Parts: sequence; structure tokens; C-alpha cells
Amino acid sequence: EMLSANLGYDHVVATKDSHIDPGGHFSKDPDFAASWPPHCVAATPGADFHPALDISPVEAVFTKGHFAAAYSGFEGTDEVGTTLADWLHARGVGAVDVVGIATDYCVKATAADAVAAGFTTTVLLDLTAGVSPTTTADALAALRAAGVTVTG
Repeated sequence: EMLSANLGYDHVVATKDSHIDPGGHFSKDPDFAASWPPHCVAATPGADFHPALDISPVEAVFTKGHFAAAYSGFEGTDEVGTTLADWLHARGVGAVDVVGIATDYCVKATAADAVAAGFTTTVLLDLTAGVSPTTTADALAALRAAGVTVTG
């Protein structure tokens, strides 16, 4: 609903995992920190956006994780190979809001990389979900220490 409402954003982008062969990122006995059960396998429905998500406002999708465990959206590229940082800088974007899953992994990495790339960064906590309360709390503390604003 919030994405469809636009809420005054000049640009909306999305990131997504699309794993082809991410090596040790997939495990039959995952530790849920560095290894995970197979997920977001390229060319399967699991790599698609949820059907209830209205992606019509999305201008570009940055795909990550083909052959490695890529947590940050800034590790992804769009369909022509442009990185997220380059895409945002080319459009004069100075501030970003980060939402999604998982708060303690992909959201954390994306927000930290956004700050490192020079963007004023906010995590909209109400629009995220973490893997565990402990790792989420640790991630939020690290993000705040890095200069990320956390709201919600």
C-alpha cells in the first residue's frame, strides 16, 4: 500500500536475490548466519517478488547474489549492469529509505553501504522483518552507530 501510494518519493527502486550458484551460501545444514537453506533460486517463483507487491512504481531492479552471498543491494546491478550507487548518484539522489527483509542481514548491509556511498539513510523499521530479535537488535545498534536513522 505504501509503495503504491508513492508518498512523495522521486525514485523507487528494488533489490532482489537471484541465486544461480552461490557456493557455500546454500547449505543442507545452515547456520542461519553465513549459510541458509536454498532461497531465491534464479528462474524459479522463489526469486520473484511477492504477487501482492505492486511494483509499478519501481523504476529499476538491482539483482544480487548470482554466484555469491550478496547481502547489500549495493552489490547488485540493474539489467544493463549499473550499480545501485551509480544509478542513484546519476539521478541526484541524496537520501534513501531502506525497507525489506531481513533487517539483520540484507537491510543492515544495504543501509550501511548507502551511508558509505554518501547517502543520508533511514531504515523504516515498520517495513522490515528480522531473522531473530537478538541479531536484529545488534544490527540496529550497528546501523545507528554508522549514522543510519532508524524510525518506526
